[in-house]
Amino acid sequence: MKLQTKYHGIREYEENEVITFQKGIPGFETLKEFIFFPVEENEVFNILHAIEDESVGLVVISPFNVLKDYEIEIDEDLTNRLKLKKPEDVLVLNTVTVSSQIDKITTNLRAPIIINIKEKLGEQIILNNDKYSVKQPLFKEDV
Repeated sequence: MKLQTKYHGIREYEENEVITFQKGIPGFETLKEFIFFPVEENEVFNILHAIEDESVGLVVISPFNVLKDYEIEIDEDLTNRLKLKKPEDVLVLNTVTVSSQIDKITTNLRAPIIINIKEKLGEQIILNNDKYSVKQPLFKEDV
């Protein structure tokens, strides 16, 4: 199958690669189906792109690239909704706010996206934890 994206050209994907967000993603509640692909020439960033809207592609990053000791608890309700069976089936991502100024590029560590990579189910959750910032800088300014 082919998806014509606004910013990333034509992306080919298979039906079994589609990740379903039954609740959508906050701000994009009507969009339920996404594909996931790497940003070309940059292995740190990926794109979570809506199939239903060619202009909606979220830049995402693994929180472990930002904080090595990043931890979240996945409650039983979410475990059931995403049909999680094993920890290795879980992919955790965080959205990135892109800016032309490198010191203004941030990631939202407070609202991770949890994906069951085996069942292709996902949901974004909001953590009740002040330890993690909504606008965590990705790059530190050299002093």
